[in-house]
Amino acid sequence: MANEAWNARPDRVKIGLLGGGQLGTMLLAAAIDLNLDVQAMDDDANAPAAKFNKDFIYASIRDEKAVYEAFWGKELVTIEIENVAVGALDQLERAGVLVYPQPRVLDVIKDKYLQKSFYVQHGIPTSGFRLLAQSEDFAELAKQLPFVQKLRSGGYDGKGVKVLKTTLDLAEMLPGESFAEDLVAIDKELCVIVVRGQDGALETYPVVESIYHPEANMVDYLLCPAQIKEEVAKAAAALAKKVAEALGIVGLLAVELFLDMEGNMLVNEVAPRPHNTGHHTIELNQTSQYHNHWRALLGLPLGSTKQAGLAAMVNIVGADGHNGVAKYIGLAQCLAQEGIFVHLYGKHETRPFRKMGHVTIAGDDQKELERRIAFVKATLKVEAY
Repeated sequence: MANEAWNARPDRVKIGLLGGGQLGTMLLAAAIDLNLDVQAMDDDANAPAAKFNKDFIYASIRDEKAVYEAFWGKELVTIEIENVAVGALDQLERAGVLVYPQPRVLDVIKDKYLQKSFYVQHGIPTSGFRLLAQSEDFAELAKQLPFVQKLRSGGYDGKGVKVLKTTLDLAEMLPGESFAEDLVAIDKELCVIVVRGQDGALETYPVVESIYHPEANMVDYLLCPAQIKEEVAKAAAALAKKVAEALGIVGLLAVELFLDMEGNMLVNEVAPRPHNTGHHTIELNQTSQYHNHWRALLGLPLGSTKQAGLAAMVNIVGADGHNGVAKYIGLAQCLAQEGIFVHLYGKHETRPFRKMGHVTIAGDDQKELERRIAFVKATLKVEAY
């Protein structure tokens, strides 16, 4: 449990943040409201958070020695990305630093095969899977088609995942340690963001429905609340809570779910940090995911997750065929519209399907929401000079 003095003077808590991407930047923005003293670290000198963090550290977040030396004097350390030096975080925890999410949780989650095994061990429904050997026989693999190949670590935003349906697809298998996952007949892809406090208190945000880009295999836009029956939403929230409690995590946990064609709910994977499917909470929920993450880590009361009206979020990604210095097309037209909130991530260089920003959209009814989604998708583009 954090020192009770933190409640009186949160600005006195020395905090380390591993990762300086857009999620880290939004965590820093939320930290300002509590006057928190946060020092971010990233292996990109031009990371989005660098320009907003006066004590920013430019060093590899996967280097055990660099991470330990940077944060050994901190009282609290957190992350915005899983692919970090967990060994250093374990050392820091043993030295008395509060590390959330806990290193033992990160050990399970950052290896997606171990993550799937954890679900089985704890009676959490998930799709069937098996480890793939590096020397897997082509004929044996062909017999198992179709399946999804997933790299055990390092995947994000659709990377590290390959859907294999034909023998021709087998020639394009991803290199590296991986496992095969049953190909699920998906009705809807859902996500529930859970926040769990130091005392075990739990709050869930309304269920989000994700619509994926057909080429990039990443979220194109989302709807919140999801267009599902109330009993399905309750089941999704209950399952997400079960995962958070089984992990014993402190902080945010985004639980990605498959609702299959037969109505079964399966856990796909989780992220122990702020998540792309929670961006809309900045404008439309009483307490954003970023504020609640800090509350949970500091041992403060969790805030209400109630949402005002209907919400959507559109990911703004680099246009196909464009590489170079980013140029935004249609920005002024979007800013002129009611119910549209633009967030640009400050990334200097664009490339095809790189996340460059997002737009939160509010609507009084579903028809109006869909009209605004279509407007943003057709209007706001990121090209290169």
